[in-house]
Amino acid sequence: MSTAEQQQPHGTPGTPSDALLGPADIRELAAALGVRPTKQKGQNFVIDANTVRRIVRTAEVRPDDVVVEVGPGLGSLTLALLEAADRVVAVEIDDILAAALPATIEARMPRKKDRFALVHSDAMLVTELPGPAPTALVANLPYNVAVPVLLTMLDRFPSIERTLVMVQAEVADRLAARPGNKVYGVPSVKANWYADVKRAGSIGRNVFWPAPNVDSGLVSLVRRTEPVRTSASKAEVFAVVDAAFAQRRKGLRSALAGWAGSAAAAEAALVAAGINPLARGESLTVEEFAAIAEHKPADALKPAL
Repeated sequence: MSTAEQQQPHGTPGTPSDALLGPADIRELAAALGVRPTKQKGQNFVIDANTVRRIVRTAEVRPDDVVVEVGPGLGSLTLALLEAADRVVAVEIDDILAAALPATIEARMPRKKDRFALVHSDAMLVTELPGPAPTALVANLPYNVAVPVLLTMLDRFPSIERTLVMVQAEVADRLAARPGNKVYGVPSVKANWYADVKRAGSIGRNVFWPAPNVDSGLVSLVRRTEPVRTSASKAEVFAVVDAAFAQRRKGLRSALAGWAGSAAAAEAALVAAGINPLARGESLTVEEFAAIAEHKPADALKPAL
């Protein structure tokens, strides 16, 4: 028997439902690999098969989908995705987990092993994926990198139409917040640049090993059918967003002074965009931030001498 085979939980899966990992399977596999989940890596493995099935249902994964998963860990969600999708591409940064995952797939769902691909890399560094272009992103994202990973994947892979991510509840609230909400901020606006965003449910702590100290939330992102209408680039719009929320308690005339070159120049840009200079960033839509970006003063574009 190979080392990979020895690392698999006991028993041969007989039906698709048997293929999913339960609490005993997860702990046995982790022990065989010498894996101990760490807070530094944001590792909290899902140990409940019903939860991963729920995630797949909520994500509306279709039989023709090519799903990319970030941070597959020991493969709990990966197996459930393989049941429902045409293909799954998993991006894993951890050396041990990346090495073990293909063997887990082959042992527990051999009929789908050719429909699975692994990319051993930091998701922030991935610029291309093997096989057909991904149509969906479904992931249990590590809490400490959830927002940058999500925004990077949406930016680099425009073929992703639907996304469902499990993140810390607080992050989920921020991503899905609407203008005027006290937690509306940079993640809210930037996510909305790419997609229509909404909360899609809550996840308790007891479905994870180890159990985190916070609750989790599901966030659904459906790619905009049409991009934000603006002559400004994404980078130009995001620069306004970053400036506005860097001093979120100030009115935009003051908050955007550095961006525009002066408070007076910021006011002129805001008035030209049809925005009240005394308004705060938390009240603006992504379209309004784009309108401000379109009116950046010409002097602000010149490099300092």
